[in-house]
Amino acid sequence: MGSSLTRKAFLVTALALMAVPSSSALAQSEPRTRVVVTDSAAKPGSTPVSDNSATALPLLRTRISMTIANPALRRGSVGIKVISLDSGETVYERDAEKYFMPASNMKSFTVAAALDRLGPEHRFTTSIYAPAKPEGGVVKGDLIIFGRGDPAFSWRYNGGDWLVAIDNLADKLIAAGVKKIEGNIVGDGSYFNTEAVPFGWEWDDLQWYYGAEVSALSVNDNVVVMKVSPSTIGLAPLVAFEPTSTLFRVVNTAKTVPSGERKTLKIAKRPKDNVYEISGNLPAGDPGFSGTVSISNPPQVFADLLKQRLALKGVTVTGNALGVDRFDRGGEPLKTEGLFEVVSHPSPPLSLIAENTMKPSQNLYTEILLRSLGETTGDPSDLRKTSEEKGMAVINELLKKAGVPLDSVVQYDASGLSRHNLITPNASAMLYKYLDTARYSAFWKNSLTIGGVDGTLRRRFKGTSASGNVRGKTGTIDQVSALSGYVTSKAGERFAFAIITNGIPDAGTRVSAIDEIVLQLANLEEKTFFDPTPQVVKTVQ
Repeated sequence: MGSSLTRKAFLVTALALMAVPSSSALAQSEPRTRVVVTDSAAKPGSTPVSDNSATALPLLRTRISMTIANPALRRGSVGIKVISLDSGETVYERDAEKYFMPASNMKSFTVAAALDRLGPEHRFTTSIYAPAKPEGGVVKGDLIIFGRGDPAFSWRYNGGDWLVAIDNLADKLIAAGVKKIEGNIVGDGSYFNTEAVPFGWEWDDLQWYYGAEVSALSVNDNVVVMKVSPSTIGLAPLVAFEPTSTLFRVVNTAKTVPSGERKTLKIAKRPKDNVYEISGNLPAGDPGFSGTVSISNPPQVFADLLKQRLALKGVTVTGNALGVDRFDRGGEPLKTEGLFEVVSHPSPPLSLIAENTMKPSQNLYTEILLRSLGETTGDPSDLRKTSEEKGMAVINELLKKAGVPLDSVVQYDASGLSRHNLITPNASAMLYKYLDTARYSAFWKNSLTIGGVDGTLRRRFKGTSASGNVRGKTGTIDQVSALSGYVTSKAGERFAFAIITNGIPDAGTRVSAIDEIVLQLANLEEKTFFDPTPQVVKTVQ
């Protein structure tokens, strides 16, 4: 009986709050004098604004609760934490201390730690070593490209050109006087001591761009463009790569069939091998397939592309293109003592790398950042720790500064592709709250995707009060959607929030619920707390 009365009382209160007419409705029904807020200083005759938070906060909470009461969400889980950055108070929370798979919300922790520890101007250096100083332009022995985590040898940083970054490196070698290499070109990824595939990544993700192998020496996001197009009926389709490499092998059992027949084309990549299997039927006249597929042994592919470009520029290479990692070097990184550094190549600043990581939600870059963070600033005393583990220890230091309980973040990778990661909505919201006023806050916020403008939010919130307003980090894997970030209400109140949905199969349902809650924050016309600062109003005749 008591619980029934409580429910009825709640509903009556909610309906009463929802029935409060808006200021615009009152303006339409009752003419009144227009007023203008001139400043916030107390002056004789000023009128303080009344405390509307008494209705604004309960109404907001009711609306959010109604959104997540959608029957389509009932079998899943929705976790929410909303903090007013102006009052410091929790505005709304639901299962905020429960664990959720974060998907790409995991990236926030890694990128924030990198900016916090390394600083926005940090650059990662790639060195090219020879056994000794070249004599007469001749390198006697292997030329070694030693990567330290620069992800920018990529089309993404070079106007979409897949070879300009390699050409720039080749030009630097030529400018250093190199005319001939009497040995191999060796791509060296031994700076990291981790597996190329992070723990918990699913095998069917590995052939696509978001599951690309991780290496300290990467090239073109460790993917290549593959094009499969019809040929003569009865024959195998045509397969081409961009950029090309003799390292890529194709097993093509597919067949070109007459137009109108069913398309059954399949593309598969063998794990840890640059062998691509093409099967099925491809009808004549069909556009076929054109997209990126991942590569294996990125250091070797890097070396092969450099060898090609040097040859085109007149540099002779007598050896082959090879790739090595730390396991090939007996568990140790390349020993550079005694080697001659022919070329040193700095990356773009970390601030730009952070933007190219967070806005498009780039998995590879986040994994590289985690490992680079560990090797650059992590504890070197325990040689048994992997680059990942050392990087995660640095993230824990940031969590402590942000007041985030360490057990509220269970991290298995940097990017969130692993289904083993767990975070709480509170952990994410508290991180964003801390970063709002942290040392490199401006660079952090510039890295975030902006609603209706860029990155993974470019198609969301268009034409709404959240467009150009909300900024944050999305997250999406099967049955998971998330969004953490910042939004400012119409009343000028700033919020940090984290909304995570798990166990809901339909992506549209998940995203719609998240976006509706964000819009409820953005559309709030009153502050959720009483602001005692008097505002001066004057009558406009």
